[in-house]
Amino acid sequence: MHHYERLSALDASFLGIEDENALMHVGAVAIFDAGPLARPEGGIDIERIRALVESLLVPRYRQRIARIPVTNHPVWVDDPHFNLHYHLRHTSLPAPGDERLLKRLAGHVMSLPLDRSKPLWELWVVEGLADNRFAIITKTHHCMIDGVGSAELMATSMATHPDSTLRKRRRWRPRPAPGPLDLALGELRRTLGGGFAALRAAQHGLTHPRESARSLRDALAGVAEALAAAFHTSSPTPLNVEIGPHRRFDWLRFDLADVKDVKNRLGGTVNDVVLATVAGALRRFLRGRGEDVARLDFRAMIPVNIRTQQEAGAFGNRVAMLSARLPLAERDPRTRLRRVIETTLELKTSKQAKGVEVMEEISDLGLTSLFVQFARLTALTRPFNVVVTNVPGPQLQGYLLGAPLVEVYPLVPLYRNQALGVALFSYNGSLFWGLNADWDALPDLHDLVEALAVEFEALRKAASSGSSPH
Repeated sequence: MHHYERLSALDASFLGIEDENALMHVGAVAIFDAGPLARPEGGIDIERIRALVESLLVPRYRQRIARIPVTNHPVWVDDPHFNLHYHLRHTSLPAPGDERLLKRLAGHVMSLPLDRSKPLWELWVVEGLADNRFAIITKTHHCMIDGVGSAELMATSMATHPDSTLRKRRRWRPRPAPGPLDLALGELRRTLGGGFAALRAAQHGLTHPRESARSLRDALAGVAEALAAAFHTSSPTPLNVEIGPHRRFDWLRFDLADVKDVKNRLGGTVNDVVLATVAGALRRFLRGRGEDVARLDFRAMIPVNIRTQQEAGAFGNRVAMLSARLPLAERDPRTRLRRVIETTLELKTSKQAKGVEVMEEISDLGLTSLFVQFARLTALTRPFNVVVTNVPGPQLQGYLLGAPLVEVYPLVPLYRNQALGVALFSYNGSLFWGLNADWDALPDLHDLVEALAVEFEALRKAASSGSSPH
């Protein structure tokens, strides 16, 4: 019996907006102490890592993209030619194996497209790091998974104690892929099912007019807010240029307790502190580029997790994209944080997220290209200047075959007119920042990394002193 799974409208949109310069994969650089994986003759035991990866592979990582005739909508089918050796790469840094070299390698790996004829992921095991360490660079297409899903997958893949053992390997047999006629008939049945669902909704509206009117009013208001945010054009900046295919990747690390101390003293959430720090750093960075930040309508796109408890652990994307104005004109760190808090509170009471969800649901009922076209239009109209995504991770020490995970820096993809993406991941008491940037547009990315550290320290001092620094 053949098998396939249809991508949601949101998942499909990440395939639809991808081009040769804007590659839509997410990723991370995880750094481990080699520990028991170190071999006496040097290097690490790659065969044990390969066996572990094979034992952990879920079916999605053995599937490739196929297309439904006429509509061209993507579906997942099992790849009969799946070969782990293609996806699991093994390399080494030259001496001295420092962070600079690892960052350069990560940027190169993220500049390379994934082969759409194969399962859309790669995992690079990197030896040769200083201090008896190794790294794993992960790269997965956004159509497969979002940040929260990646964190959940990492949590289930890692052990919480060093004496972990390999899971028993399950034999995998690819299920037959459907033919073009099977896919076309399946899509026809699905469209008819969507029509019946619409009829049932109409019947419910006739029998429950007040409830239905209220739901319709909220849905329309949400769609209106989402469209207004999507077609609002933010100010042009040096971060918003046509990007090329090459990437820089840089990072830094904060103590999570310090970030929480700031929010406990000054209010808001950890994410509010993050956005205030980003606003201060971009103010400093863009002023250094000669920009008049007082005149900028500068906006961040913030992905928000909308998973239900029942959807925990599911693959695909369950996020809504919210647009938040960042107060780059504000000089004072405390006032900047207060304005960020006001903005995020307003977003939480808005219907933006619901509107995006409604549009995706409508697309999934049969208008398969609606959400893809919506995503393409938003990529062209510059509704935001930068993506800032913050994913909470496990606050316990994780181990890979006994090797402790010590650092993990996430990566978010760049859109066609967006030269910078900022991703954060909290793990084991630290907040890890990953900055993905276009190679040519941001040769001074290290200046922004330094600005983030400087601006957070200013905010931390303002919180501890009880007054704003001048």
